[in-house]
Amino acid sequence: MRFLSQKSLRTAALLSLLATAGAAQAHTGHGTSSLFEGLTHPLGADHLLAMVAVGLWSATALPAGKVWQGPATFMLALVASATLGMLGLSVPFLEPLIALSVVLFGALLVMSPLQVPATLGLGLVAAAASLHGLAHGAEAPVSGFATYAVGFLLTTAVLHATGAAAGLGLRRYLARQSDWLLATAGGLLGGAGLVMAASL
Repeated sequence: MRFLSQKSLRTAALLSLLATAGAAQAHTGHGTSSLFEGLTHPLGADHLLAMVAVGLWSATALPAGKVWQGPATFMLALVASATLGMLGLSVPFLEPLIALSVVLFGALLVMSPLQVPATLGLGLVAAAASLHGLAHGAEAPVSGFATYAVGFLLTTAVLHATGAAAGLGLRRYLARQSDWLLATAGGLLGGAGLVMAASL
């Protein structure tokens, strides 16, 4: 990776995040009853960035044998809160809060070299996942939600795995540069989350 300068890596990351942020989509206005709709829904910028960040944080902040805990925590909280959302539970300003959850994950990445206690990090992951789950539950149709839920859970798992793979690669091949790479990624992630929140 010596042929890539720090400046070029930062520039590439910034451009990709800006492009993704431009593709942000709200939770309303899309179908929620088919497997395909469930598979594609997490590819909206707020979900995609948050879920990849969970995997990346888990691989860089948790012990090697416990990387799975971050994604598992997110998915369990997602399902539980989606159920509550189906039952009518909601919170005000949900969409901006979901965008701000991306900022939260950016902050976690910036702080990962400081060894934030795992319980605190996992608690924040669960809180952010609950916001995403409430939105999923609120948009649930009368029928067909189970199929849709299977779809978004599968894509969520793939996005978590993608982030975790990137984090494990960072640990193994770029250990010396990992602190500034995580700080840069976290800063860009936080910036993208603020842009999304401001646009709602």
